Amino acid sequence: MNVQTTRRRTLACKRTRQNQAFARRSNFWLMAGLILLSLAGFLRVGALASNPPPPPFAGVLTHHNNNARTGANLSETLLNTSNVNTNQFGLLYSRAVDDQIYAQPLVAPSVTVPSKGTHNLVIAATVNDSVYAFDADDPTVSTSYWHVSFLGPNVVPPSSSDILASPCGTFFNISGNFGIIGTPVIDAVAGTLYVVARTKEFGTNFVQRLHALDVATGNERSNSPVVIAAIYPGTNSLDSVDGVITFDPLRQNQRAGLALVNGIVYICWGSHCDWEPYHGWLMGYDATTLQQKVVFVTTPNGREGALWMSGQPPSADTNGNLYVSVANGPVGNRTNPQTPGYRVESFLKLTRSGTNLTVASSFTPYNWAALEDGDLDLGSAGLLLIPGTTLAFSGGKQGKAYLVNRDNMGGLSAGSSDTNIIQSFQVTGSGPYNNIHGGPVWWDGPDGSYAYVQGESDYLRQYKFNPSNQVFLLPTYAQGSTAAPSGMPGGFLAVSANGSNSGSGIVWASRPLSGNAQGQIVPGILLAYNAQNVATELWDSEQTSGRDSVGNFAKYVPPTVANGNVYLATFSNQLNVYGLFPRPTLAIRLGGANAFLSWPTNTMFTYTLQGNTNLLSTNWFNVTNQVNVTNASFQVRIPFSASPIFYRLKR
Repeated sequence: MNVQTTRRRTLACKRTRQNQAFARRSNFWLMAGLILLSLAGFLRVGALASNPPPPPFAGVLTHHNNNARTGANLSETLLNTSNVNTNQFGLLYSRAVDDQIYAQPLVAPSVTVPSKGTHNLVIAATVNDSVYAFDADDPTVSTSYWHVSFLGPNVVPPSSSDILASPCGTFFNISGNFGIIGTPVIDAVAGTLYVVARTKEFGTNFVQRLHALDVATGNERSNSPVVIAAIYPGTNSLDSVDGVITFDPLRQNQRAGLALVNGIVYICWGSHCDWEPYHGWLMGYDATTLQQKVVFVTTPNGREGALWMSGQPPSADTNGNLYVSVANGPVGNRTNPQTPGYRVESFLKLTRSGTNLTVASSFTPYNWAALEDGDLDLGSAGLLLIPGTTLAFSGGKQGKAYLVNRDNMGGLSAGSSDTNIIQSFQVTGSGPYNNIHGGPVWWDGPDGSYAYVQGESDYLRQYKFNPSNQVFLLPTYAQGSTAAPSGMPGGFLAVSANGSNSGSGIVWASRPLSGNAQGQIVPGILLAYNAQNVATELWDSEQTSGRDSVGNFAKYVPPTVANGNVYLATFSNQLNVYGLFPRPTLAIRLGGANAFLSWPTNTMFTYTLQGNTNLLSTNWFNVTNQVNVTNASFQVRIPFSASPIFYRLKR
């Protein structure tokens, strides 16, 4: 056996001529130095080696990690392409919650919890109007540090039974409750979590509120909560009264995540199954006072134009400009979608001016009318702002991706192709299900920059970017080995990496294992790919399904990767936590004329105790002494010997 290259093991050393402890580590070894003298001699037990301290923690405070929506955690130093495999990585534990999780889990670093000390917290919000704060690192702390429910006497979450009048009827696109759908956002400096909760009160009153919670306790901040309400000038024939339209808390679906941009919390709304009248509303609230600061509506003079983006929030640049993708709207009169008050099927750059958001630039595909007629609207995915450029990248239900200059998007092409933008190309195959949901993700790797996307019924696709020409190199650079099943919604992605270091980049994908998740609950699967070439799958939750199975797929929710763990929402009323399996510690104690070697019973794998008189030997023998279970530990009694013997645990 080569000590330097073997898999991680724990080694206990028994020696007769030294009176000191030592600890050694090789590539995948954890070695504990222990001194064992002869029967008449003196024995001293040294300190056991432990896992290295974790690196500086990188929190995940917003959907897809940052306001550019790259989906990347570039401070991940524990997980890499060498250790994410079935032998070393899998499901560590799950945390029970009270309903389905539609919001991406968030991770708040270094939170001082009263009477509990400082901890990293993982935040999970459910459709039952609950928010949980669990320990993000310690599997032994199974109870949440705090749990907040926004329900009470005569206050319940709205459910799919409340929207039977929508075009979906009994086809439940939302399978049950929808108290909290949009992903919250965290201000780490202020220690505040912002979340929109929806309630049905006294049987008929539907209310949406913006809550600001102390992330350490779950307590409401000053001025919190506020009831969400708004009016906006509009002249459409459906819900305009005396030139004003009014926000409807029942019909307006708060699906997109919240965004925190320059001290303003932005919230978007779409609809339930195109249940008219509705519009694409976007509101901004002061993060400190919770006063409403800005209101924008996509179609005040028309109809529809949802801002939902499969759960992704608005993107934002450092100047505070917002970038959104607007969904479908009626085209019976062929109104130009570039006309103010009729914004549909478009990318928009929005600039704040006082209490208003103005459209600074926009893009509409040339075939926008056909997209609307075929329910192939553009707004099913949010915009990725490509780092180091002024480019934005996204797609829609047609399965086509568009690359635009975010400051000069190109408007509407007058011809039969999108010659008004930088680039467009198909990123899904042919068939009835081509939708792109949620948005692409990005990584600047050691050998190039890449975008990743996985549409419905299709493979994970990797596209290499040419920084000189500011375009993607076609065709696809690489694709995953297995396709998503036929039907909605494709893969929801995240990237983890240690900067741009080779061997550190991983693309994580959550998607259905089987079935169409559009209107039913289906099993899910979590997959990990080598980000330098996604043709290499590193691991998936079905390789050892009895241990790692996801449960029910959480539609539209990407994985959250932080500090060596992968947090995955489910529709099985639980939050799954995946990570590297802990290394068992081989300990030794003396008793009379014996040494007692022990290791924990709660290890992920079965280990065999082995011994050898030569540490560098390749021929270790299995210890056949009886193994007993005592105090949650395996224990072996070994009589003292005059000869030095090394012991190790081997899988």
